[in-house]
Amino acid sequence: MKFINPMQTIDNSRVHSFHIALVAWLFFIIMSDGYDVVIYGAVVPALIEEWGMSDVLAGAIGSYTIAGTVIGAITFGLLADKIGRKKVIIICIVFFSFFTFLSGFASGAVMFTICRIIAGLGLGGVMPNVMALMTEFAPKYKRTALVAYVFAGYSVGGIIAALTSRALLPIVGWQPVFWLAAIPLLMLPFIIKNIPESVAYLIEKGELEKAKQILRKVDPSMPLLAQLEPPRSTNSAVGLPVVKMFEEKRALSTFMFWIASFCSLLLVFSLTTWLPRLLMQAGYDLSSSLLFTAVMQVGAIAGTILLGRLMDKVGPKKVLVPLFLSGALALGLIGFSKSTVIVFGLIAVIGAASIGVQNLSSTFVSQYYPTSIRASALGSTMAIGRIGGILAPILIGILLTLNLHPQFNFGAIGIASLVGGIALAFVQEQHASYNKLEEENLKQVQSKLVKESYAEPIRLPK
Repeated sequence: MKFINPMQTIDNSRVHSFHIALVAWLFFIIMSDGYDVVIYGAVVPALIEEWGMSDVLAGAIGSYTIAGTVIGAITFGLLADKIGRKKVIIICIVFFSFFTFLSGFASGAVMFTICRIIAGLGLGGVMPNVMALMTEFAPKYKRTALVAYVFAGYSVGGIIAALTSRALLPIVGWQPVFWLAAIPLLMLPFIIKNIPESVAYLIEKGELEKAKQILRKVDPSMPLLAQLEPPRSTNSAVGLPVVKMFEEKRALSTFMFWIASFCSLLLVFSLTTWLPRLLMQAGYDLSSSLLFTAVMQVGAIAGTILLGRLMDKVGPKKVLVPLFLSGALALGLIGFSKSTVIVFGLIAVIGAASIGVQNLSSTFVSQYYPTSIRASALGSTMAIGRIGGILAPILIGILLTLNLHPQFNFGAIGIASLVGGIALAFVQEQHASYNKLEEENLKQVQSKLVKESYAEPIRLPK
């Protein structure tokens, strides 16, 4: 009877229909997540006008929503290690889709804020678990690229939110923009049917037959009578998952990931909440500002997909650090430009250096830690990052009340991009789990060669 290592089976598999279908469904989930996040920034000028809110109050609503995502990221990140990633993803979809839909019926800021906070629980929890699930099932040679494809869905959702708002706001108002968020609820039966549970989770819970059924979908050539070895990475997962993030010389890198995530999400939520308003302050009308928002998401998609492939070849730091710094430069320049074409280009770079960096750095985090603590690592890193996201809307709201020149507003946001790039530069890649596994494999090969060399019969000279 043949024994197989489940993680090696996944790592060595080839991309086929199973992976393509998984990418498509997870892409749809993240696209819905992106839509629900970006629509607030798209409609906030209309809400300010209809409800007579100040910029500070509008920023506070955005901050309360992101506070909900922090709780969701921590809670659902830890819960996934207990009940499984698939169940958590389904729960999160129900939270963010239903309560975003319900926001469209709000008659005032209080009800609207409550709905957004509860939706934020799901928005915060879904992303780290989708990331962890895609990372687990992606073959090693295409892992970063496949995860990048999934998280390009966030920006596609942002584009749809911007263009939908641009089309509907002048005709029917802001409410129908939120009603469209119910679409994922209608797709839920198909999502439940097509998304697999984590193999590592099933093995840990002793559900070996279910794990083998999923592995045969990953690799149809797997022998029917094969027995599963426990994943090697689970051996190091005794104890609290968050504590394990600081062991095996990963403490400095964990802190640097947290700082980079803080800066990245401060940057992302500053722009997703306030970019239309910032550009209107710079002299553009609402329709043009929403178009710029769509361009930012296009830049994010291009950065996520193209640079995701490059990360597989040259390594994460060589891509992410320069990308962070290019975002700081673009934000510093945008307030000085009077050319619409140049502004389009700078905003595309900013999209790649904000949302694109967040997607790709999350991929970096997901691969840096062992499978058994991956969901917790992603959840805690995003939770720390979302503290920056909580501060972003209200800080920019306060900044807007000062009536500064647009170049100062954009320059202030650019500081976050600069600090984030410096933090990622200090991450120690030599202590990543993928490097440790390669070292273990090399040691096993060397040990096998040594044993085989001693096992050869001694031939005496004639």
